[in-house]
Amino acid sequence: MSIATRKGDQGQTDLLFGCRLTKSHPRVHALGAVDELNAALGPLRIAALRAETREIVPQVQRWLIELMGELATPPGEEARYVATHPEHISSKHVLWLDEWVANLEAGGALKFKGWALPGEAGVMSGAYADLARVACRRAERNVIDLLGTPDEAPNAELIRFLNRLSDVLWLLARWEEQSAATE
Repeated sequence: MSIATRKGDQGQTDLLFGCRLTKSHPRVHALGAVDELNAALGPLRIAALRAETREIVPQVQRWLIELMGELATPPGEEARYVATHPEHISSKHVLWLDEWVANLEAGGALKFKGWALPGEAGVMSGAYADLARVACRRAERNVIDLLGTPDEAPNAELIRFLNRLSDVLWLLARWEEQSAATE
């Protein structure tokens, strides 16, 4: 089977369970933003200087796949999705990120004066973390755009997860920069 199905040639794409939407639909924008975030984490995963970054990023990438599954589930089909995909973003994922915020701050990732200037330290992994952070913020805004609409994601933890992830990515950028400065 080819990746080129040609089903999207008329400007529509598939969600799960045979649902089709226009590629400009807000739910598709949210899905695309999370996909971009996952892709933006790839260079950080490769370039990471710190063990903490190498631990956090692959786990987050796996969870982003779960998050995309939730977003790709059409409204009203959530029970059908959960029947085959019991894992979903929950408060335990947010708590895990909260623990990383505390660990990174305690480890000195917050030692800076004023605004951080992405790339200023000349550390690729830090710059990649900042790129992932802004992709995360876009994904968060796109999921928030679904609030109050019939396409609202029923799992409120998605927004909390993305918000906390952007904090972790900001800290990882500073952490990676500091790592290079001490070498």
